[in-house]
Amino acid sequence: MELFELAKALGEALKNDERLVAFAAAKEAYEKDEQLQKLSSEYQVQQLALGQELAKAERDTLLIDTLQARIDDLYKAISEHPAYLELLRTQKEVNDLMNQVNRTIETEISGEEPTCTHDCSTCGGCH
Repeated sequence: MELFELAKALGEALKNDERLVAFAAAKEAYEKDEQLQKLSSEYQVQQLALGQELAKAERDTLLIDTLQARIDDLYKAISEHPAYLELLRTQKEVNDLMNQVNRTIETEISGEEPTCTHDCSTCGGCH
């Protein structure tokens, strides 16, 4: 098999992996959640307004404080939203999978097994 045919086959296998399927579903749920999209839109608008106020020579500190408080509230609401949390969880699973795939490829290329650091956050999983 040619190199790019193998890469294509790997991509197809990955696309059908349960972790990528779960990520795609979480991403779709995130994008279709109307409440979350409203929060995100308002967050962006508030960030823009804050940036504009901070760029002024004469700043309205009360307005800045009010905008920052609202931004903080929106950030909290977004970051605690179940659809956002599920998106983060599934994204981490996909990242971990891709790191394992890349380490496997690197090991095959170099012929050397990665050295265990006993810190599993740096590892693709030797066990």
